[in-house]
Amino acid sequence: MAAVLPPRPATRDPAWIGRVGWVLAACVLLWPLLEWTEFKPWTLLAPESLKPTLGFLAGFVPPRMDAAFLWLVARETWRTIAIATAGLALALVLALPLTLLSVRALSLSGLAGRMGLLPAALRFAVRALMVVLRSVPELVWALVFVRVVGLGPTAGVLAIALTYGGMLGKVYGEILESGDAHAASSLLRNGAGRLQAFFYGLLPQNAAELTSYTVYRWECAIRSSAVLGFVGAGGLGQQMDSSMKMFNGGEVSTMLLVFVLLVAGTDRLSAWLRRVLA
Repeated sequence: MAAVLPPRPATRDPAWIGRVGWVLAACVLLWPLLEWTEFKPWTLLAPESLKPTLGFLAGFVPPRMDAAFLWLVARETWRTIAIATAGLALALVLALPLTLLSVRALSLSGLAGRMGLLPAALRFAVRALMVVLRSVPELVWALVFVRVVGLGPTAGVLAIALTYGGMLGKVYGEILESGDAHAASSLLRNGAGRLQAFFYGLLPQNAAELTSYTVYRWECAIRSSAVLGFVGAGGLGQQMDSSMKMFNGGEVSTMLLVFVLLVAGTDRLSAWLRRVLA
C-alpha cells in the first residue's frame, strides 16, 4: 500500500492579501494628513538647519553636576513631586463622589431595571461635569489660576486637581462598571448603603486596576507639573524654563535625567503595588 504523505505546509501566509490591503489603505489615508500638516522631517537634515541643531544639542553635554546646582535641582524636584501629589490628592477628593454618583451599579433605582428620571438626570449631569473638567487641559487651567492666585505652585495644584478629577472620575466609573456588579447589587438589595456596596462589593475586585491607573496618573501629574512650570506654576519646570532661556544646556540635561529617574521610579512603584494587591 502506498504511504500517505502529510500535506505540505503552506509557504505563504493566506491572509497576506488582506494585510497588505489594510497597509495600503492606511498609507492612502495618512498621506493627505501628512500633507495638510506640512510634515517635512527632511528639513532637519538641511545644511541651514543641521548646524544650529547640532550646536544646540552639543550644549547638553556634559550635564551640570556641581553640588550647588544639584541641591537646587533636588529642592525643585521635591516641589514638583509635591505639586503632583497634592494635585492628585485633590483630584481624588473630587473624583470619588463623582464616581459614586455616575456608576449605574450603585444606583438604588436601577435595581428594578430602568433608572428613575431624577437619578438618570443626576447621572447625566455628573458625567457632563466630568467631560467639562477633563476637556480643558491643565495648561489652560494653570494660565487661569496664575491670573487668580498669582505665580507659584498653588496654580499648578489647582490645575491638576480639576483636569485629573474629571479623568479619574471617568476611568474609575468605567472600571467599576466593567466588573461584576452582582455583589454590589446583592448588598444594595439587602439594605446596604452606596458606600458599603462600593467598599465591599466593587472595590475588592477592582482594587488592583484602580491602584495601577491612579499611580499612572500620578506619573502623568509629575510630567504635567513640569510643563505647568513653564507658565509660572513653580517646580522643576520653571527652573528648566529659566535654564533654556539662558541656553544652559548642561542644566537642562541634568533636569531631564531627573525626570527619567522619576518616571522609572513611579513605574517600579506601580509594578510593586500590583503585585501586593494581586
